[in-house]
Amino acid sequence: MRWRKQHHFIDKITDFYYVNLNSPNFIVMVKKRLKTVIRHDQIAEAALDIVRSEGIRGLNVAAVAEKVGLVPSAVYRHFKNKREIVGAVLELIRTRLNQHYQEVIQQNLEPVEKLNLLLIRHVELLGSNNAIPRIIFSEEVLGGIPEKQQQLYDIIRDVIRNVAVIVTEGQNKGTLRRDLPAENIAVSFLGSD
Repeated sequence: MRWRKQHHFIDKITDFYYVNLNSPNFIVMVKKRLKTVIRHDQIAEAALDIVRSEGIRGLNVAAVAEKVGLVPSAVYRHFKNKREIVGAVLELIRTRLNQHYQEVIQQNLEPVEKLNLLLIRHVELLGSNNAIPRIIFSEEVLGGIPEKQQQLYDIIRDVIRNVAVIVTEGQNKGTLRRDLPAENIAVSFLGSD
């Protein structure tokens, strides 16, 4: 194979860069660099998977790096420590909950049906992923780290606000009780998850 100076190519199957370092006998494979957002998502997914199989104690930077197929120093380029990885997992959970809400409200259903569907989606999310309660109730989140507690509070607040929008729609149509504030009903809904 003949190489020109600074010529390289990407193997689409393995996502490796093949780079010629100006020597006909020297070819280096380098893992393709992904955009930061994609890599953050991969790391958060890997962390969630590790917590699912090994619990929160099995979560560490080296294990995440191995799961993603990186060296630990590459993970440290994105996250300073395990605490930040837990924060990324919480953001992943928030994103999934918000996606469920967006999918439900776009459907042409009555408000009560939307609430039922949203409840089903939340239960499926928690039921299919035992790592979520493990993360939420972990020492990193509930154990006195204020920024993680705030992040969890923000997730809960988002869910309550989203449910309250559907409840308000039902109250305006007369299909849901009007004698209770929408947020109170939303809190009860969250408690039933």
